[in-house]
Amino acid sequence: MPLPATQRAEKIIARCREIAACTEVPGETTRTFLAPSMHKVHALLRGWMEAAGMSVWIDAIGNLRGVYPSNDRAGRLIIGSHLDTVPNAGAFDGILGVVLGVALIEELRGEHLPFAIEIVGFSEEEGVRFGKPYLGSMALAGSLNDEALQRKDAQGTSVATAIREFGLDPAQLPAAVLSKDAFAYLEVHIEQGPLLESEDLQLGVVTAIVGQTRMQLRFSGQANHAGTTPMHLRHDAMAAAAEWICEVERHAKATPGLVATVGKVQTRPGAGNVIAGEVLATLDVRHANDEIRREAANALLTAATNSGEARGVQVSVLASSHEDAVPTDVALS
Repeated sequence: MPLPATQRAEKIIARCREIAACTEVPGETTRTFLAPSMHKVHALLRGWMEAAGMSVWIDAIGNLRGVYPSNDRAGRLIIGSHLDTVPNAGAFDGILGVVLGVALIEELRGEHLPFAIEIVGFSEEEGVRFGKPYLGSMALAGSLNDEALQRKDAQGTSVATAIREFGLDPAQLPAAVLSKDAFAYLEVHIEQGPLLESEDLQLGVVTAIVGQTRMQLRFSGQANHAGTTPMHLRHDAMAAAAEWICEVERHAKATPGLVATVGKVQTRPGAGNVIAGEVLATLDVRHANDEIRREAANALLTAATNSGEARGVQVSVLASSHEDAVPTDVALS
């Protein structure tokens, strides 16, 4: 007998909360790419997936993969989401899409469809540990190159080394590429913003994966004593960065569909009585139209340069990455 709908929902929520307890930081959910806590996540999901009749394995990038076979081997539907988190994440971000996929297989109760279903728990999407997102899906697409494998985290560990330390073999990455019989991908994701709630809606359909530009900027001024340096002789990197941050907000508000964020700022030397000599700041720009996104990113770089020049502060780009927008298939919605 199938469970009532309320009990099924409670079961899904309980599973998400159980996985949320797998963390590197007690008291919050923080689980980055191939963190030790990911082993427990894999064990929990593997148990549920195998009990539902799925064949389960972990590929060389750390994606958890499970296949529920078809009754005639005609094609494969992919259902998935990510297992890693941002720092201090919510209990449902990412993992909900995987747990719901498993629940869907359980609802079949042994019945097989004309196509196979593969559930993928992506090892990495957020880009927190190595500063580069989508490592898990890049492996499935066959686009994970040597440059990505050699990227290092804050401790100097490369992606390739992290794979080995997790107990996997980078040489097996070619086997992680998605099967050619896959015909569609479906992901259920909790809303990451307030839009649906603000409009009292329970469900939305994504029409495009927005393009994204990520950058790290350096504002280089001159550190000096806060009490003895008059305002007209200052080269304040923080003042330049602050003016630019306000321009990022203004520009995004004035451009329909654009979102732009400065989410991390570091000042050096970082003392309350010292004018900031250097500021490192991140920039995240997103839009469904790549041309609008690129124009916005260029305009914001110009704004940073102008803000710096007004104060004798040099501005440089330390790192950048760009992901093009991908429209979804309207036939599947």
